[in-house]
Amino acid sequence: MSRKPMVRPGGRSARVQEAVHAAVRDLEAEAGRAALTVPRIAARAGVTPSTIYRRWGDLHELLSDVAVERLRPEAPPEDRDTLAADLEAWAEQFLDEMSSPPGRAYIRDALLGDSDGSNAGRCSAYAAGQIEVILARAAARGEDAPEVETVLDRVVAPMMYRILFRPDQLDAAYARHLVSDLLG
Repeated sequence: MSRKPMVRPGGRSARVQEAVHAAVRDLEAEAGRAALTVPRIAARAGVTPSTIYRRWGDLHELLSDVAVERLRPEAPPEDRDTLAADLEAWAEQFLDEMSSPPGRAYIRDALLGDSDGSNAGRCSAYAAGQIEVILARAAARGEDAPEVETVLDRVVAPMMYRILFRPDQLDAAYARHLVSDLLG
């Protein structure tokens, strides 16, 4: 049975989650991926290994949870005054971040420990939320805008496929091409 932490728990639960996530980030930065074991993470976080096993199930699920939090956007997408410019800027940034070595590692981790698909759903919701902001701004300006699902299918999905399976020629021009085809 998969154990999944709440997205934003409160109180002690939030403190434990933050301490464990920080321990993962710190140990990985200091000693590399090989240093990531449940006992070392627990010691660094000031919790028992059983706390980690009870809450996350195993190391893969913990790393998946940490990766999903790292993939959460930190700010709303930049407003560049037109739908095309907003989508192009967002798509370029998304592609750059997701196709970078850390981005690919986060994607792998997010999916590896995701036995029930909830982390993939959270990652998808992050992208959809960013797109919703862009489309709402376009609508407020009176621009015709596609549906969120259409943008996901025609811009995000091809980028993710290429990031995972055909990582050649992933550049800003590719992102702009997808947006141009969508809006063309």
